[in-house]
Amino acid sequence: MRAIGNFLWFILGGVVMGLAWWLAGLLAFISIIGIPWGKACFVIGSFTFFPFGKQAISRRELTGRDDVGTGALGLVGNVLWFVFAGVWLAIGHVMAAIANFVTIIGIPFAIQHLKLAGIALAPIGQAVVSNEMAHAARRDGARAQVDNLRS
Repeated sequence: MRAIGNFLWFILGGVVMGLAWWLAGLLAFISIIGIPWGKACFVIGSFTFFPFGKQAISRRELTGRDDVGTGALGLVGNVLWFVFAGVWLAIGHVMAAIANFVTIIGIPFAIQHLKLAGIALAPIGQAVVSNEMAHAARRDGARAQVDNLRS
């Protein structure tokens, strides 16, 4: 089912937004200072091409610890990203979602575009992983929180 969803997504518009992410990545790489953002653009652009079966999850939630992208520097990076590129990619995803919501069959694609719009607003500190890995990380994180409360 994932393969069919990804194929339909790709030919019905996913390729356009994936290329938009890659274009943003190329522009970030040209600026030299934007290389960290450019790398994230290519990862999320690849995710945008074939999103079904994968999720974007906070690296803090995934690893159980903070890193550069999940702390204060990540917040600054996300604010800069939002101002220069994030809002435009998010608008593109929202417009695609509206176009998909018009048709009944496009509703799952519209929901995916809205998820990607949220990622477009603040991608720093996110990792793209399989659904199974995201579920396992969330389960382990919840288990750790319960253990902390009990002790």
